[in-house]
Amino acid sequence: MTIKVLLVDDERLIRAGLAAIIDGEDDLAVVGEAADGSEVPGEVNRLRPDVILMDVRMPRLDGIQATRHILETVPEPPRIIVVTTFENDEYVYDALKAGANGFLLKRTRPEEILQAIRMVAHGDSLLFPAAIRELAAQHGPSGSVTAGAAWHGRLTEREGDVLRLMAKGRSNAEIAQDLFVSPQTVKTHVGNILAKLQARDRTQAVIYAYETSFITPG
Repeated sequence: MTIKVLLVDDERLIRAGLAAIIDGEDDLAVVGEAADGSEVPGEVNRLRPDVILMDVRMPRLDGIQATRHILETVPEPPRIIVVTTFENDEYVYDALKAGANGFLLKRTRPEEILQAIRMVAHGDSLLFPAAIRELAAQHGPSGSVTAGAAWHGRLTEREGDVLRLMAKGRSNAEIAQDLFVSPQTVKTHVGNILAKLQARDRTQAVIYAYETSFITPG
């Protein structure tokens, strides 16, 4: 099955470079391009892409607002990877909070871009622990700290352990080894954590854990 990709970037050369990389793969295909976030809803409805590579900084509608709109209005939204020049870009943090499934730097190597597209298309998140920890430290706890204390108490001790390991970028298999349990047990814990935090994926759960001081950047 071919993974359909929509490219969203206001720089034509960036879109052309990404298209050349992606269209060279048998299992990937660029089905459309957009130069601004305002064009994304129409293109998503028309093309039904599996993955969007979304620039975060665009002149009319930025990638954060476009991401939020797609996730709130499309019944089965595509997976979204935001693309940025700097990993400490505050736009990235806001896009991840909005529900983006991960981010890539524009200088990322082609093979890593391809791997990222395949990962998110198959339901995984692109979690970069060091970068998210740094972004969380820059932003500090949000106004949701008090509200967060409520879900802190709803997590079991083991779910808390799993969430802390998620924040370190551990996969389910690695968490299972660390905690001496089965991968299926970890999968169940992760599902429970996402439900209790009302998070779309692991990345959003980790960000919320930092924002509510369940995990501290240090």
